[in-house]
Amino acid sequence: MNNSEFSSLNLSSALQDNLASLGYLQMTPIQAQSLPLVLDGKDLIAKAKTGSGKTAAFGLGLLAKLDVNRLAVQALVLCPTRELADQVATEIRRLARTLPNVKLVTLCGGTPTAPQSATLGFGAHIAVGTPGRILKHLEQGTLALDDLKTLVLDEADRMLDMGFGEDINRVISHAPRDRQTLLFSATYPEGIAQMSRGVQRNPVEVSVESLHEESAIEQKLYEVPAGQRLDALTWLLSHYQPGSCVVFCNTKRACNDVADHLAAKGFSALALNGDLEQRERDQVLVRFANGSATILVATDVAARGLDIKELGAVINYELTYDPEVHVHRIGRTGRAGQQGLALSLYQPNEAQRVNFIEEYQQAPIPQGDLAGIGRDIKPIAPQMVTLSIDAGRKSKVRAGDILGALTGEGGIAGADVGKIQISEQYSYVAVKRQVASAALKRLQEGKIKGRSYRARKLG
Repeated sequence: MNNSEFSSLNLSSALQDNLASLGYLQMTPIQAQSLPLVLDGKDLIAKAKTGSGKTAAFGLGLLAKLDVNRLAVQALVLCPTRELADQVATEIRRLARTLPNVKLVTLCGGTPTAPQSATLGFGAHIAVGTPGRILKHLEQGTLALDDLKTLVLDEADRMLDMGFGEDINRVISHAPRDRQTLLFSATYPEGIAQMSRGVQRNPVEVSVESLHEESAIEQKLYEVPAGQRLDALTWLLSHYQPGSCVVFCNTKRACNDVADHLAAKGFSALALNGDLEQRERDQVLVRFANGSATILVATDVAARGLDIKELGAVINYELTYDPEVHVHRIGRTGRAGQQGLALSLYQPNEAQRVNFIEEYQQAPIPQGDLAGIGRDIKPIAPQMVTLSIDAGRKSKVRAGDILGALTGEGGIAGADVGKIQISEQYSYVAVKRQVASAALKRLQEGKIKGRSYRARKLG
């Protein structure tokens, strides 16, 4: 039997059947290296970038140990951002769908604690959340870790970057010493080794090479004259016309300036940074993920956990100071067998950063010729529009209810409906631009599950 196949693992038939139904046959490199160790009960330090399949690596491990008959938190996953926590929770739910009555709760900041406390009152097997909010529930007694078997620190490097080190240690002080601790990180700064020494026992280290196949990502480097960085960005976007693009900036201020400039030029660009309220962040990510905005301008911290499939391009508006972060940035394009494009802008006084990146990836970055790029501004109009509905999981609304409301008798065609995403309080549905007005009118004048809900267009 091929030991890179999921079927080679000692998993229950329910988990194996579900993996097969999901099309999960071959393990990714990080899964093949880490899952046997996780299932064997080892503590683990795993270095792997976003999109490598690490969530399934620890998710299957904690599900394999779960005793569903014992309604107590047996697994805790700490994440740096709410977006990543939501993604992790969604993936674990998918992996657990053939297991009976698995209860998972997401505990993140940016939303009231009272509803979360009420949910915890009914009991849970798995908790996924951000360190600050997890700690709050522990200190007020609404969450207990007495039965914890598995603790996962996901994207530990970013949690350290964001200043969560102390909160993490305080969370761990509530956990039993006899537990399995899994630490996943995209990079490996000294702080990770220090954290591991404090929370793990004889961890095994595994690492998946973070450099990308040259064939998967085309990199180009553009030297930009002083004062022309914003113009150069619009020229490159107009020339390459990516259907979806993340533009990376080093600061929140640059992020806002770039998004404002692109919007003024007619591009569908949204800024993602730490100053946004949680609902605003959710809406920005939803609009970008479902194709109703083509450009996301983000800082590294804000974009952490962002997992957009088939991302057309990444543009480094500003080069990062850390070459490992550069590799991590560009790795968001060129996934799933697609050809990716990574463009980087720099000025002559930033040549040292270029040298560090080229040394790290052991290959030069080809120089592009900005003079050969046209100066016409040609924004791409997004194909989709996002509609927001004031009803979510709390209202027991499901994706099928929204689809039915849109496509029922006299409605729009099912082919004109894109992604439907449902949160606690709100739902978002993408529809093709040409039917957006008709779809919105149908939601505003019709009913979902027999009730009327407020609906509006986000963009």
